[in-house]
Amino acid sequence: MNNWHMLTLVGEDRPGIVAGLTSALFTAGCNLGEASMMRLGGNFTMMLMVTCDKSRDEVEAIVQPVAENLQCRVHVDAIEGHLHQHVEPDVRVVVHGADQAGIVAQLTGALAEAGLNIIDLETDVGGTEEAPVYLLLIEGHATNGIDALEKALADLDLGQLQARITAINKMVG
Repeated sequence: MNNWHMLTLVGEDRPGIVAGLTSALFTAGCNLGEASMMRLGGNFTMMLMVTCDKSRDEVEAIVQPVAENLQCRVHVDAIEGHLHQHVEPDVRVVVHGADQAGIVAQLTGALAEAGLNIIDLETDVGGTEEAPVYLLLIEGHATNGIDALEKALADLDLGQLQARITAINKMVG
């Protein structure tokens, strides 16, 4: 019987991280499920769903030497697989403007209370150190409809931030 594991890795970005880690997993008889990998502020991070007939400790023993060689930190958790059970996003929230503390906490708190199930969230800081510009992009499922999310945003004091909510059109067929 195969076990599912969530593997997370963080380290300074460099070539070969993905190749080294996935090669070690493949050689050990592991397969990947869903994955998310990205570069954030000069660092590289990944989350991989891994399935194999090995325990969490065995998977960690496979990847730990590779991670250490790449000067990365790795963590493995046993999980349930739950593939093919996606909640599709039906709304996109875009917020941008002068950077200020608390943007994500305030915005996500208000939107959660209004019924938003966040599926994906990305942020970026642009501009300059003297005049930073914050960008927040959320895709999610509006369980109470877009009107509830728009009301939640209208009730927030966003200062110099601008926010926009749009429906995501789904193609069926």
